[in-house]
Amino acid sequence: MTPTRLHRLLDPSSVVLFDGAMGTMLYSKGVFINQCYDELNLRAEDLVRHIHAAYRIAGAEALETNSFGANRLKLAAHGLESQVIEINRAAARLARDVAGDDLIVAGAVGPLGVRLEPFGPTARDEARAVFREQMQALKEGGADCFIVETISDLDEMAEAIAAARDVDPEMPVIAQMTIGVDGLTSFGATPDEIARRLEAAGADVIGLNCSVGPQTILEAIERMTAVTGRKLSAQPNAGMPRDVGGRTMYMASPEYMASYARHLVQAGARIVGGCCGTTPEHIKAMVEGIRPLVPRLGASAVGASSRRNPAATSIQVSPTPGADAVPIAERSGWGAKLAAGAFVTSVEIVPPRGVDATRMLADAAALKARGVDAVNVPDGPRAQSRMGAMMTSLLIEQRVGIETVCHYSCRDRNLLGMLSDLLGAAAMGLHNMLLVTGDPPKMGPYPDATAVFDIDSIGLTNLIAGLNRGLDPGGNAIGRPTSYVIGVGVNPAAIDPALEMRRFQYKMEAGAEFAITQPVFDVRQLEQFLERLPSSRVPIVAGIWPLISVRNAEFLANEVPGVVVPECVIDRMRRANERSKEHAVAEGIAIAREMLSAVRCTVQGAQVSAPFGKVELALDVF
Repeated sequence: MTPTRLHRLLDPSSVVLFDGAMGTMLYSKGVFINQCYDELNLRAEDLVRHIHAAYRIAGAEALETNSFGANRLKLAAHGLESQVIEINRAAARLARDVAGDDLIVAGAVGPLGVRLEPFGPTARDEARAVFREQMQALKEGGADCFIVETISDLDEMAEAIAAARDVDPEMPVIAQMTIGVDGLTSFGATPDEIARRLEAAGADVIGLNCSVGPQTILEAIERMTAVTGRKLSAQPNAGMPRDVGGRTMYMASPEYMASYARHLVQAGARIVGGCCGTTPEHIKAMVEGIRPLVPRLGASAVGASSRRNPAATSIQVSPTPGADAVPIAERSGWGAKLAAGAFVTSVEIVPPRGVDATRMLADAAALKARGVDAVNVPDGPRAQSRMGAMMTSLLIEQRVGIETVCHYSCRDRNLLGMLSDLLGAAAMGLHNMLLVTGDPPKMGPYPDATAVFDIDSIGLTNLIAGLNRGLDPGGNAIGRPTSYVIGVGVNPAAIDPALEMRRFQYKMEAGAEFAITQPVFDVRQLEQFLERLPSSRVPIVAGIWPLISVRNAEFLANEVPGVVVPECVIDRMRRANERSKEHAVAEGIAIAREMLSAVRCTVQGAQVSAPFGKVELALDVF
């Protein structure tokens, strides 16, 4: 590295813009995920160079090598462990070919993909040796610095930093951890702890990347700035992933990323770039977004299937044997109101992270006192680890005496596990269920957790409809039928409306008896969706979300799958936010009340979310 590049990278006041996602771009070029992306450094050199060049043209000042998974342990899954040196040398050489003498080449080093002691079998010195092997090859190929990224274990990061010092004590190290939407690593480390630990470990630059979008990263950077004097880096995803026709899409626009790049710099980040979902278009917009703060920036630039998956919904309940289902009006108070055509109300309360349910039970009691019909209990929302929804629902019903609508996800359980859960919950007296497929684990703080998905929400609806008739999935009698009121989710603002409509019709055919929508911020969009439904549709319960800030509105619009917040709503929240936080909260509640009033005549209920666990805000909406 030339002295000028080295100075700018390490100078605490200099802002350096890194590039965006390599994997996203390779996928967009037709390289499917069952291939080893790191091996492309050897067999598709021009393709890798082309992507590096696109980021250079966009204005990036640093290029990360295509070597995120090029350590011995991860390459072994592809039978390529013997080519660690060649793959990493080539990765650095290809980036250097494009970077020339004026751009920084950062040797990208990702997690090992194994647990270190004491949570796994890999010894720390073994991990250090694996990192060292990869880093030595990246240096030999021409990397200027190391960027160790997407690490969730601080102990693993410490070994990576130590390995970098073994290779070259003078070579700069950028250490980037990954956090969940709760702002914590999967091991529970806070941004403050991350900053202190990485500084103590000797990283030259410390920061965050991947897993979450820019808003969560921004909030964490604001906390890290207060506890460290080290240079900070931030490389968020382009929002949270959404499933569109079987493909994972990142929906945050270049303009949104540009806005948050500016916020990140103002908050103290001095290295800014993008992770999953970001493209050269995002980086170009980010250059323009922060140019007013860094005038010289950019000077170095040169000129899935829409068909229903039968394998996922293969449970078909025999229509002939079995008992008659218990009438819905006799299954629960919730079911009785739905059957009578009455307007039902519920408030969503997220289960606690630990075993102390005191606050949650107090909140549920407040809802009961106000006459709310039920508590909505989500099941591991956004792939977070929390108290189980079924146990939480039973706890609320038994301790407080208010009914619950228990969300039940297919994501974490195989068919046998689901059948066992449902039979046990029925015996314990649980009745109201909302069936969801579940957010993918990579959305949460445990991205390596295995998603099961034996069946999806359509198949699960079939399964419970059979249990309600006294039949197991194989058509065998189970004795007395269960008496579940079966609910499903629906998204009136889906990116693919035709697919969403088909799936909803499949759910109704499978036995759904009510549906709860994603949060509604556009009444006309909901009305258009309802107009397309058959007259024999099941009761619809509208999701209502009281916004509390413009950040909250932007986060929902750009980083939460399935939620659409119109620009006019964001503008209202922005204007209120400019006055005060209190005005923003009041405006958010006013918008929620307007939504509830507007949809009351077209739906049969409202589920109001309690943002950040503030039940009093949800109650203010009714």
